[in-house]
Amino acid sequence: MATKKIRIEKDSLGEVKVPKGALWGAQTQRAVNNFPISGIKMDFPFTKSFVSTLGIIKDAAARANLRLKLLPAKKAKAISKAAKEVWQEKHHKEFPIDVFQTGSGTSSNMNANEVIANLASKYAKTPVSPNDDVNMSQSSNDVIPTAIKVSAHMDLTKKLYPALDKLINEIEKKAKSVEGLVKTGRTHLMDAMPIDLSDELRAWTSQLSASRNMLGVIEQRFLELPQGGTAVGSGINAHKQFAKYFAQEMTKLSGNKCKCVPSENFFHELSAQDCSVQLSGELKNLAVILMKISNDLRWMNSGPLAGFSEIELQALQPGSSIMPGKVNPVVPEAVTMASADVIGNDVTITVAAQAGNFQLNVMLPVIAYNLLKSINLLAGAMNVLSAKGVKTFKVNKKNIAESLSMNPILVTALNPIIGYEKAAEIAKKAYKEGRPIIDVAVEETDLSESRLKKLLDPSKLTKGGISK
Repeated sequence: MATKKIRIEKDSLGEVKVPKGALWGAQTQRAVNNFPISGIKMDFPFTKSFVSTLGIIKDAAARANLRLKLLPAKKAKAISKAAKEVWQEKHHKEFPIDVFQTGSGTSSNMNANEVIANLASKYAKTPVSPNDDVNMSQSSNDVIPTAIKVSAHMDLTKKLYPALDKLINEIEKKAKSVEGLVKTGRTHLMDAMPIDLSDELRAWTSQLSASRNMLGVIEQRFLELPQGGTAVGSGINAHKQFAKYFAQEMTKLSGNKCKCVPSENFFHELSAQDCSVQLSGELKNLAVILMKISNDLRWMNSGPLAGFSEIELQALQPGSSIMPGKVNPVVPEAVTMASADVIGNDVTITVAAQAGNFQLNVMLPVIAYNLLKSINLLAGAMNVLSAKGVKTFKVNKKNIAESLSMNPILVTALNPIIGYEKAAEIAKKAYKEGRPIIDVAVEETDLSESRLKKLLDPSKLTKGGISK
């Protein structure tokens, strides 16, 4: 068997064997050897933005250090060039470390430092140090919290918001198309007063919009960057102006789309993950909303003969390996599973966030992974739900009308006129005999049929108020 080609790298602990063609160095390789836990790398699809953000951070740091005359121009420009290639995803295969690693994320920070240093050394044609040059004015303890904030902000704005806005717009389009279509409302899964189908759908958009607004409030805190706190929050080994210059360079690298500022309290930002907990909490809320919408769609689609059969979801695939002709609501089911995963992620983030012992949280990588996973799962789920769930479902108007006409709860509108007890008698009789409410009401009251039609008009009952 051929021996894999290797090279020897050194760090403070001694020599390490590294694959010959790898851009990473000794510390990265030690982490690869130490943490064969999950096989989930920091370059996992959900966390690509995290690796990219490490490149952006190193680019901004080199630019800030150049402005402060701490880093020679030749090295600074080479680091920026190499770092740009990382944040452009040209070297993501060079990030082989497991998500479950040292709690500070030092391994991932050094991975970025080593890859960028190797590339920069070639561009500068002079040795560039991973620690002294690429990591200048930084610590893993402020780099990783900064990377969590920036990558989360990136995925929120580029992935989640577009998907959420698309879903809201698609539901609103559907609501507008069914305005005036009255159906049986349900409470406790039991027949209740009639509602306009458009109102039922717009309840969903109201939920989604409220979550969108709250996400926007929380998101702003993710532009308050911990970078500059270095090891414990004191800013040791960093120039007093570094944090300000770094934030300015991050703003520039965003194309001035994001106004980054230094955090007001670095000690807070390094020791705690309050922002991540807050964001995860709202992502969990959004997941709960999507579960409610998806389950409503499943119930409305149920049947086609023994369920509600109010809508017909698009048939996307055969639903059973044994029952021919069966078609299942696969999209809402997939969305509920994604939502369940997000709810679980929130538990992980909550537990991880309490591990801020004294001056440093020591579960940062798993917070990053689960937070970004939640954002990406929700974005993907909403894209599918809007395109293959909401946009394409058809309304079974005939079934809705038949169900509504037999709804004994319509008698509620007569309460102010004939009283609760008499109305209850009519409802029970109508239900027992399987007859429309209006027919029984004609027999059991002295109200004229024309007045009863007016009082029991389902469309009128959707507007609220007291019947007269």
